[in-house]
Amino acid sequence: MRRIRDLSPLLGPPPPEERDDSVQRQKVLRLRGHSVAWVPPLLLLIGIGLADWNTSDQFRIISWIILVPGIAAAICGVWTTAVFACLSVVTYVEVDASWQHQYQTGLPDFILVSVGGALAVLACAVRVRSERRMLHMRDVAETTRRTVLRPMPPGWGGLDHAAVYLAADSEARVGGDFFDIQPGPCGTRLLLGDVQGKGLGAVEAAAALLSTFREAAYHEPVLRTVAERLEVRMRRHIGYRKAVGHDDHDRFATAVLVGFPDDGRDTVEFVNFGHEPPLVVAPDGVRALPPGHGLPLGLSELSPDQPLVLTAVLVPGETLLLVTDGVTEARDADGVFFPLLDRVTRARTEDPRTLEPQHLVELVRDGTLRHCGGHLADDTTIFAVRRCEGPNQVVSPNVAPEGEDRGTTQP
Repeated sequence: MRRIRDLSPLLGPPPPEERDDSVQRQKVLRLRGHSVAWVPPLLLLIGIGLADWNTSDQFRIISWIILVPGIAAAICGVWTTAVFACLSVVTYVEVDASWQHQYQTGLPDFILVSVGGALAVLACAVRVRSERRMLHMRDVAETTRRTVLRPMPPGWGGLDHAAVYLAADSEARVGGDFFDIQPGPCGTRLLLGDVQGKGLGAVEAAAALLSTFREAAYHEPVLRTVAERLEVRMRRHIGYRKAVGHDDHDRFATAVLVGFPDDGRDTVEFVNFGHEPPLVVAPDGVRALPPGHGLPLGLSELSPDQPLVLTAVLVPGETLLLVTDGVTEARDADGVFFPLLDRVTRARTEDPRTLEPQHLVELVRDGTLRHCGGHLADDTTIFAVRRCEGPNQVVSPNVAPEGEDRGTTQP
């Protein structure tokens, strides 16, 4: 199994120490904000010089000073390593010359210390260059992650929301899971899904679907049209990948599309593309929305039937919980799946705070990780939303495009 990385909450850029592994590695070598990485090689230099000075002629250790630039190369910069390489040579010459001629280690060890210092400087330069390249790649990966899983401000689209994304690969910043909220003139829509497979192909498919969702969810007055555009986009993306020689072997995506109409009704509209049905966590219990029996995105040619647009009641105070199969398919040591519905139901009866989106996603995250022992076989997304208390403040111009109907679909 792979290690996991928690990339939540996605409300802003991660702190620098989370993006720079070299900073984390050398954090213990900083004191009051200043680097003290030079201290260990300096102490080693002094220690070897003093030890050789005070030992007998039968135990000369001055040649050990070659370790000093080697240690500096591992934890210091290039110029600092070069300084220690020069200090090592000077210290070697001074200490060795203080002995009588017959006890001096002589030219061979001088060459060893000199060449060792030069190689240490070269190794440090290679290390620093590799770290800079790694940080650049991390920046690129971070930019990609924030493009696909963009940060959403609190109350975005009139929804109180919280999300947790767990990457199964510790080196990955984003995978095939995707989610977003898009407010618009006809209400707020949200999308959560999971692209089949892993790797860059899954990331490209997720990015294609999200870009289409963000435009269609804003401009299209009817949720069914948004669903149709997502299906068309997935099929176009599959065709493009085949045309450029990257056959994804009939890649598809499961997803749930939800619409919050802006007409004040205590309902939501949703389309299920072969995904796990969302849960409604209410003060009086937990219930699952109807599955809808829709096919995953990209597989519409297998059936002539259009995906159903269903309507469900969601009164103020009730929270909608959406997860990907990283939660529902998490197994314990005995191969038992994570009992999401039972865990959420029990938690709701024990703690009223379960209705809060942030508390709910943390509860599911912790429960999933405990159930599988911290080893997730797939990327995992946990997304919880509910209507904000008071009037909805949709962060978008609430004006319908000219000539468009502001009506909503019916089941």
